Amino acid sequence: MEAAIWFAIGGALLVTMTLGGSWLERLPFSSAMLYLLVGVALGPGGIAFSQIDPLSHSHDLERLAEVVVLISLFTSGLKLGGGLQDRRWIAPLRLAVGSMLLTVAMIAAAAHWLLDLPLGAAILLGGILAPTDPVLASEVQLGEPSDRDQLRFALTAEGGLNDGTAFPVVMLGLGLLGLHEIGHAAWRWFAVDVLWATSGGIALGALLGTAVGHLVVYLRRVHRQAIGNESFLALGLIGLAYGASLLTHTYGFLAVFAAGAALRRLEQQSVATRDRGVALATGGNVVAVTMHGTPDIEGKRELATDPTLASAYMAHAVLSFNEQLDRFGEMAAVLAIGLLVWAVDWQAVSWVLVALTLFAIRPASVALGLIATPLPPLQRTLIGWFGIRGVGSMFYLMYAINHGVPRELASKLIAATLAVIVASIVLHGISVTPLMAIYGRRRRGRAA
Repeated sequence: MEAAIWFAIGGALLVTMTLGGSWLERLPFSSAMLYLLVGVALGPGGIAFSQIDPLSHSHDLERLAEVVVLISLFTSGLKLGGGLQDRRWIAPLRLAVGSMLLTVAMIAAAAHWLLDLPLGAAILLGGILAPTDPVLASEVQLGEPSDRDQLRFALTAEGGLNDGTAFPVVMLGLGLLGLHEIGHAAWRWFAVDVLWATSGGIALGALLGTAVGHLVVYLRRVHRQAIGNESFLALGLIGLAYGASLLTHTYGFLAVFAAGAALRRLEQQSVATRDRGVALATGGNVVAVTMHGTPDIEGKRELATDPTLASAYMAHAVLSFNEQLDRFGEMAAVLAIGLLVWAVDWQAVSWVLVALTLFAIRPASVALGLIATPLPPLQRTLIGWFGIRGVGSMFYLMYAINHGVPRELASKLIAATLAVIVASIVLHGISVTPLMAIYGRRRRGRAA
């Protein structure tokens, strides 16, 4: 009976988002807020249909968050254009490294002061809360790879990068708590967890994304094989990149993000495609091509095997599938977060820490990290505000718990993390529509 009810709830939410999605987009109310409210209503303080304990169900929650973040990271990579020579990458790289480290330091200092956490636990909480979330930030991310907007590019790339660059901080925090080997003077942590795992994850993902993409395009162009099944290709490449990274002790989040970006880069290296001005958008069995109309199944086969369009067709088809999968993942993960709300002692939550994290630490770290960049003031302000926390933070929290964080300390980390996530979902959900509308009008005004 419980499974049947869950099917009904999930189906009702999907139908609601299908019928009312366009209407919700015009309101200061995000899809994540809807899922959160439903999760809260299903919990012990609502109709008491279901209950999740973060300590007892930590392994299941870690797996759920892990899968959802992987799908979202791959999708983020697929949306990004240009190689590292593209100057648009300067801002997200500075955000994902400089601003994130500043965020960690400031959150750790605040947690030590407000929650009386030891150094290792304070750094661990900083690593959990520092990364912005690629799953819940769809409203401020790139809608399509052809979008040249620097604000959306920076937020998309930052969300993809810092979910991986936060891993060394989490490992350092666990090491200082005696739950991970970091070596004398942290030499092993720096050599393995920072240098090898970070660079190795990016290189491995880029290599696999490029190699698989080239292989598929070659088979399609030359032998008219490996056509269709873009959903298998997306899931296969995610699994391949993540599995290979775990086997080589590199960061899988970075590997999957790099694999998606490499697949997109393969398309953009086709100069003929860009010169002909072809725009592809695939969704299920529908393909729209600005130059060719809407082809039938045989027409899609011709596109998939066309020497100049094969890579673009593949990249767009994979992106279309992943965007849909990303929305399923968002629903599942935020429902779980809503159910977890009842497991927190809200009287023990430091709302000062929550406010500092969202209203002071994020804007300050962004302002310092983006010093001397050519971004306009409005873009810097919006980047500073849209530091959305969500499923990525939940993954790191459960990862830390499953690595042996003591129960009393885990309870403090759970309360602080969920408070920041819930506040972020509500505040950013309310503000994203009006703020991005203002930004859109300003952008159109400058372009006129």
